[in-house]
Amino acid sequence: MTEETAASAAARISNVVLVHGAFADGAGWRGVYENLTAREYTVSIVQNPLTSLSDDVAATRRVLDRQDGPSILVGHSWGGTVITEAGEHPNVAGLVYVSALAPDSGETSAQQYDGFGETPDFVIDVGDDGFGFINREKFQAGFAHDADDADAAFLRDSQVPINMAVFSEPVTVAAWRGKPTWAIIATEDRAFDQAMLQHMARRMNAEITEVTASHALFFTQPTAVADAIDQAARSAR
Repeated sequence: MTEETAASAAARISNVVLVHGAFADGAGWRGVYENLTAREYTVSIVQNPLTSLSDDVAATRRVLDRQDGPSILVGHSWGGTVITEAGEHPNVAGLVYVSALAPDSGETSAQQYDGFGETPDFVIDVGDDGFGFINREKFQAGFAHDADDADAAFLRDSQVPINMAVFSEPVTVAAWRGKPTWAIIATEDRAFDQAMLQHMARRMNAEITEVTASHALFFTQPTAVADAIDQAARSAR
């Protein structure tokens, strides 16, 4: 490491914790992980059970407990709700929302959709047990239209179902009210209305980065996402 590189590294937070959203698991962060570790970040990935808000927050807190210093906490989609609550952890120095939900204290994830446009390409099939999958025929169009067919098929066939009841669970605290916050918005997101994403980001007073990508930008645009996380890590301190 050169003196210049060492000085640059010392000027930023070195730990990053990545939190996936619904219908996915931590493996989707592989590209972001490799990009950030190549920049000498220590990166940890949470595996959410997607069974309840409290379960996912607990899973995230366990990983945060293992960090050896200040960390940037990153959440994609439903993971935004998770980091909103888990972000109160003392090891969290900043929050990054990747086309993510961002409720306020006392609000549910479902409330974030109120008053915004529908997303007809994003179709969820809910089973008798209350767990949902993205519809197979609509998956690529609604979740990852910028992925190639093989990658989209893999994401579709490795889906992790989510307990749909989580969207009706209110968060008890909004960490973004007290910590530096960034928002990465996929401009071709078909899971959330663009106006909804902009509204949530602006309400948080987040620094916004726009990326031409689908809802699955954490998978399809790892360099752009890693660049924004890197900027957050350099700024949060």
